[in-house]
Amino acid sequence: MTAKATCIRRPQYLTVVIKLGTSSIVDEKTHEPLLPILALTVDTAVRLRKNGHRVVIVSSGAVALGLTRMDGDRRPKHLAQLQALAAIGQCRLVSLWDSLFSHLDQPVAQILLTRGDIADRTRYINAQNTLNELLHIGVIPIVNENDTLAVSEIKFGDNDTLSAITAAMIHADLLFLMTDVDCLYDKNPRLSPGARAIEVIHDIDLLDADVPAPRSALAA
Repeated sequence: MTAKATCIRRPQYLTVVIKLGTSSIVDEKTHEPLLPILALTVDTAVRLRKNGHRVVIVSSGAVALGLTRMDGDRRPKHLAQLQALAAIGQCRLVSLWDSLFSHLDQPVAQILLTRGDIADRTRYINAQNTLNELLHIGVIPIVNENDTLAVSEIKFGDNDTLSAITAAMIHADLLFLMTDVDCLYDKNPRLSPGARAIEVIHDIDLLDADVPAPRSALAA
C-alpha cells in the first residue's frame, strides 16, 4: 500500500491599491460627493478585505470639498488659497470615507504624503512601515497628498503618480486607476473629439511617440 502525498493549495492574497480622482469623488459642477460611486468603492474594498486581501485607497477631492464647504464656485489660483481649501476639505474627505466604511464596520486611517517623504530614506521607510502595519491589523489606509504643506517644487503633480509610488512602496500586486475616461488617449478627449483610444500598451518605451506630455492630462 503506497502513501499518497496531498498538496493543499493556499489561496493567494493580494495587495491592491485603488486610486480615485476628483471627478470620481465629487460632482464637477456642484462639488457635492458622488455617493453612489463612493458607496460602490467602499463595498468593493470591504469585500476584498473579507476575502483576505490588503487594500489601500488613494483619494483626491480635498480641494473640491473645501470649495463646497466655503460656498466657492471656482478653484483659486493662489497657492495659499488652494492650501487653505485643501486643509478644510481634507477634514470632510476623511470624515466621508470614515462614515461610509463605518457602516460596514471597517476601520480606516489617514495617510498624507509629500514628495519629501519619498525622497528622504528615513521618512520613506517610516511611511512604508506605517502602511504595512495598518494593512497587517486589517485597516484600510486612505492616502492623499499633503496639499496643505506641499509647494510646486515638491508636489507629486497628481494622484496617479502618488498611487504608483504608494503601490511600489507596499509592493502591491494590482493598481487600479478609477476614472471617468474609458482608456488612454493620444489627445485629451474632452478637447479633441477625434482623439484616438489606446486600449492596450505593449511597450511603455513607445508610449511617448503616441501620447504627448503631460500624460496626467489625458485621464481625469
